Amino acid sequence: MDILIQPDAWLRGLIGGMLIGLAAASLLFFNGRIAGISGVLGGLLFNRQAGDTTWRSLFVVGLLLGPIVAAASGLTRPVTMPAGWLLIALAGVLVGYGTRLGNGCTSGHGICGLARFSTRSLVATVTFMAFGFLTVFVLRHVVAA
Repeated sequence: MDILIQPDAWLRGLIGGMLIGLAAASLLFFNGRIAGISGVLGGLLFNRQAGDTTWRSLFVVGLLLGPIVAAASGLTRPVTMPAGWLLIALAGVLVGYGTRLGNGCTSGHGICGLARFSTRSLVATVTFMAFGFLTVFVLRHVVAA
């Protein structure tokens, strides 16, 4: 929906962004770890190390429970999926491949990497955003035309 129809959308975004920043800063401060989702999940599924399983598991459980709790609390609006499950699964695989190729995901580079003034994260984030903008432009103005 349009932000003009939802006057509180900016406030929800601000609060959500602050909570993400607080979570990322807390993980770095208390565990010395970066809150990049692909790294957290990859370390849990593929590269297990002693002492890392508990916090990684809790992190992933929190990611899964957050939207469920928000929906149960009435804090979310209905979501519709414009594609079928097969296309969504394929997109997920491609995103996973891209995070391996880019040495991290948007959360790792865009939130944590930029906060640490990482040049690699700056280049990765600019690349993510540029291709995101390009994809939306092509889908809305070239393909749909």
